[in-house]
Amino acid sequence: MSPGALSTRPSITLKLATSLDGRISLANGRSKWITSAEARLEVHKLRAAHDAIIVGSETALADDPELTARLDPMPEKQPLRIIADGRGRLSPNAKIFRTLSLGPVAIATLETTDLDALGWPSARGLQYWMTPPDLATGHLAISGILEAATRARVSSLMVEGGGQLAASFMRAGVVDRLEWFCAPILLGADARPCLGGLGLENLATVPTYHRVSVKEVGADLWESYVRKT
Repeated sequence: MSPGALSTRPSITLKLATSLDGRISLANGRSKWITSAEARLEVHKLRAAHDAIIVGSETALADDPELTARLDPMPEKQPLRIIADGRGRLSPNAKIFRTLSLGPVAIATLETTDLDALGWPSARGLQYWMTPPDLATGHLAISGILEAATRARVSSLMVEGGGQLAASFMRAGVVDRLEWFCAPILLGADARPCLGGLGLENLATVPTYHRVSVKEVGADLWESYVRKT
């Protein structure tokens, strides 16, 4: 992403909900629930505080989430719910399509995706962000997603999952803040990690963050970090 694009992009928060060993689900994909009800309530508050939230297609397929901020009372405005699906794997019957009455939705996909062939619906409140691929990988480019988000007037975006999408945002160097909920459990090396590969070869280049708060929520710890500049 160019320096000019960085100056106008949304602020990015990465939310993580993990075991003590940094895992987000069992090897079979089961993740309900790693963290406590108290922690999950705080996540809904974070959703309500952001203009938009985004998950990858793996998370959408595994959990079929609504991605709404569910609070009492309900927020006056729901965040824009974004699914990053460059391979067109999302079912036309996915809950995200069936809950448009609850708030707007955007599907970020490649500009070559044939929407008609996939059977994805066309409806009020539903946007399709048709973006060019990353030239190196052929997959969705984070720069394209952020440019589309900027055009949609998104000023704050929370990345919720999964590990591959989180790693893509980290590799792009655009994650400004981490909200990390850590449960007092261990899942082991065969469980799924919170981050995919970052391709790092030198400790001098690792992403570095400064912890700004830590608190107990139920049985879990909630740590907040901001990126060191």
